[in-house]
Amino acid sequence: MLTGELRSQINAIWDAFWSGGISNPLEVMEQITYLLFIRRLDDAHSLEESKASILRQPLQNRIFPEGKDPKGRPYSDLRWSRFKHFAPADMHTVVGEHVFPFLRTGLLSGGGDGSTYSHHMKDARFTIPTPALLAKVVDMLDQVPMTDRDTKGDIYEYMLGKIASAGQNGQFRTPRHIIQLMVEMSAPTPSDVICDPASGTCGFLVAAGEYLRQHHPTLFNDADARRHFHYGMFHGYDFDHTMLRIGSMNMALHGVENPDISYKDSLAQDHSGDEERYSLILANPPFAGSLDYENTAKDLLALVKTKKTELLFLALFLRLLKPGGRAAVIVPDGVLFGSSKAHKELRRMLVEDQKLDGVVSLPAGVFKPYAGVSCAILFFTKTNSGGTDHVWFYDMQADGYSLDDKRQPLLPEDKIGLPRSSGQHNQLSEAEHAKNNLPDVLARWAKRDDSGEGGERQRPRTAQSFCVPKADIAAQGHDLSINRYKEVVHAVVEHESPQAILARLAVLEDEIQAGMKALEGMLK
Repeated sequence: MLTGELRSQINAIWDAFWSGGISNPLEVMEQITYLLFIRRLDDAHSLEESKASILRQPLQNRIFPEGKDPKGRPYSDLRWSRFKHFAPADMHTVVGEHVFPFLRTGLLSGGGDGSTYSHHMKDARFTIPTPALLAKVVDMLDQVPMTDRDTKGDIYEYMLGKIASAGQNGQFRTPRHIIQLMVEMSAPTPSDVICDPASGTCGFLVAAGEYLRQHHPTLFNDADARRHFHYGMFHGYDFDHTMLRIGSMNMALHGVENPDISYKDSLAQDHSGDEERYSLILANPPFAGSLDYENTAKDLLALVKTKKTELLFLALFLRLLKPGGRAAVIVPDGVLFGSSKAHKELRRMLVEDQKLDGVVSLPAGVFKPYAGVSCAILFFTKTNSGGTDHVWFYDMQADGYSLDDKRQPLLPEDKIGLPRSSGQHNQLSEAEHAKNNLPDVLARWAKRDDSGEGGERQRPRTAQSFCVPKADIAAQGHDLSINRYKEVVHAVVEHESPQAILARLAVLEDEIQAGMKALEGMLK
């Protein structure tokens, strides 16, 4: 959790960029990311120096070479700890003409920290326009504590929350509490291989890593499990180089050493190398409308012949998952009830050929101010042999925030999102639940296969969550919209009998006549 002081520091840095002439929030985020990475390189080099000093050995993993760069500047001047003390004009020259060329070339030729982030620096651009702005921002960032992993991660997440514009291809940032809900419901394990084929800022991968740190802390005691966590578990793909840099830095600041965050147009490229590779997919892919057949991967069209990106992504998830693998993905509501042949076939595949576990209907305002589109979360397991028995539905009405463009919190911070620790699922009052359904979603999800008293199998379809047998879904053409199955309770109003109403009217008439006579007597 960030303190008010840290939030104020970050806000001041952001305001400095705006007042300094950079108003695009994505550009601000990118420039901050570069500076954080430069600072991180210096910290890594200092750590290597300390190790070498203690062991009395030469530096083994030198990040900044000895000597001078091609323009004659000592490489030591390129370190954060050195140039932060320079005069603003000299600092601007060093960063723009020496540090950034080093990032673009030196890291790729074998230097750097060895992280995936270094591979996304070949087109890094320095766009801070004035020495005064650079000096101000460097000084501010130098005051931000970046030693504690939790603090680093929270700081970066807070900055990411300031990116408030939708992308050109229909992508928009998934709210953090929705990501956490999906991760908690998916329950990643230390052996999982996790993929987000539309990774953006890597929010899902970060949340999965944090879940494992909280629920499986002992995995770091095992060398193989620890190596898998840092080098083999996390995979993210995007075709926006800015997002690749930001997402990689997000993973790095959350303590994942070398995830696979790489460039790939997920819908346009062949997936023969990734087919049945992953055991868990977490995603909120962009839904830009439709693609040309010529630009769409043929292996996806073999599954479902369509131009609709939302359907192609679902086909992609089925292609990437290994048998037994599971997915938690956000889809627009049209996927649930669309009447085209492709829509119907994909839903049939999920219900009949795979195992559809659950559908959570989200409130329409969850993605504001980015978009007002209505969406749902699909949970399914790839089996290639069916297995759907009942499908669990939940009608989420509130997520803890107002559903308008302002998205103001409706409850105190400790009542927003999911409980801070297990065992708190049912601590919201009825009035608080009406403003935040997330704890209830998670608690009821855990009981979705329970047919005993209090289990989800026994709940009526008038409830907020319930189960629907596969046969009923097949009978409805595999329609997955919750309104198709939810029953509305009509209030029963007991009316008086006609005789009672007439008797009451007669008494009222007598009272009116008596009042009229009394009034006439007074007037006389």
